Amino acid sequence: MEDDVAEQRAEVLRRALDEYNLDDDDLEVLEGDFADDGTFLMPALPVLAVVGRPNVGKSALVNRILGRREAVVEDVPGVTRDRVSYRAEWGGRHFTLVDTGGWEPDARGIDRSVAEQAEIAIELADAVLFVVDANVGPTSSDEHVVKMLRKSDRPVLLLANKVDDLVQEPNAATLWGLGLGEPWPVSALHGRGVADMLDEAMRILPEVSKVAKQEVGGPRRVAIVGRPNVGKSSLLNKAAGEERVVVNDLAGTTRDPVDSLVEIGGRVWRFVDTAGIRKRVHLQQGADFYASLRTATAIDKAEVAVVVFDVTEPLGVQDVRIVDMVLQSGRALVLAFNKWDELDDERRWQLEREIEQDLKHVAWAPRVNISAKTGRHLEKLVPALTVALESWDTRIPTGKLNAFLTELTQELPHPLRGGKQPRVLFATQAQTRPPTFVLFTTGFLDPGYRRFIQRRLREVFGFVGTPIQINMRVRERRKRK
Repeated sequence: MEDDVAEQRAEVLRRALDEYNLDDDDLEVLEGDFADDGTFLMPALPVLAVVGRPNVGKSALVNRILGRREAVVEDVPGVTRDRVSYRAEWGGRHFTLVDTGGWEPDARGIDRSVAEQAEIAIELADAVLFVVDANVGPTSSDEHVVKMLRKSDRPVLLLANKVDDLVQEPNAATLWGLGLGEPWPVSALHGRGVADMLDEAMRILPEVSKVAKQEVGGPRRVAIVGRPNVGKSSLLNKAAGEERVVVNDLAGTTRDPVDSLVEIGGRVWRFVDTAGIRKRVHLQQGADFYASLRTATAIDKAEVAVVVFDVTEPLGVQDVRIVDMVLQSGRALVLAFNKWDELDDERRWQLEREIEQDLKHVAWAPRVNISAKTGRHLEKLVPALTVALESWDTRIPTGKLNAFLTELTQELPHPLRGGKQPRVLFATQAQTRPPTFVLFTTGFLDPGYRRFIQRRLREVFGFVGTPIQINMRVRERRKRK
């Protein structure tokens, strides 16, 4: 059917709908509009990095500055591992606040990787907040940090943290010996002295960053999710072409979502590495609990989620639960099967059976077989992301949608229920991201029939890589006066 004919028929169906009882929400859906998102450039915000040795209260201070519990905080050293950026505001000025892991000299293993991320954060900052525990006083680790800060030639504010009251304020005087000028007594826990410190930080921060790149305002947000140790951080590092996040064989290395602007396939993407989801949130505790909550938030803020699987291990209940979490959030979906270079023929056969059984409900999602360690087939991720996002943004013209449903319901009508047959009066796409359709009907449509409509929508219009939502509005004909 030609487009103009389809639109004319849809208009007839729309006018016929006026004979039914419609409320204000119905009219809002029928007269809805769509807005396009574009990519644009924004000024490079000044960068303020928070550094110090482990367990001096850096993440607590970050939460106090942000005014919300964003960074994971626990009363054990080494909770923060990556350098995590947050958008912050003080006194009408916006800036980027960077939380880092604890820096220690002569660190080994994962602690060495954490320290390297803190060093990178200093080099990529316009100013630094150096946090010291005033109750402990300056340590040899603090003195090593001072040497590193002097080499960087960045403006530094020395913060004497954990000064909760006037009685403890003299403790801050011991930090004069570090040679960084007057220490600012603050309490990240209670907020004491933080406002004055931020006023001084705004004074030394430039209006536009001298080190950060001009920020791309509209790149697509990609969340990398999966169980612990499946290769999420390795995937981000390989895509970024640098050691952006800490990678270690220890499961659960990542705890805070880490944003990175990555250029792949000639496009800029905002990749978000997330903490691995071990088990149900209500069964978790401590840092794992808060990390899981932030992973769920990162999925909600993303546009497409790449669920990473370790092909060397059988697909489990947790893998399916993570996929379902993405579906519930309404985000576009790409399935990435990592460590493909380690797969043998027997395991490949088993994997195909597992996918057919456990991931049958997302057979519409693009699938890529990659190796995050070697970069094998990483370029295939871009077409998968592109097609998933295009489907997520797809809008079907109302004329085509109603012509499709008219033909479909004539070909296979809804079964009789209680002697009556529900009819679809009119259909419209209420929104994209994800594609959401509203069907005005004379009766309730069975779940099986709605799944049939979804399946045929995919066959005709594609919708590769995106969930489809179908809502119903059962309406009765107005009584004649």
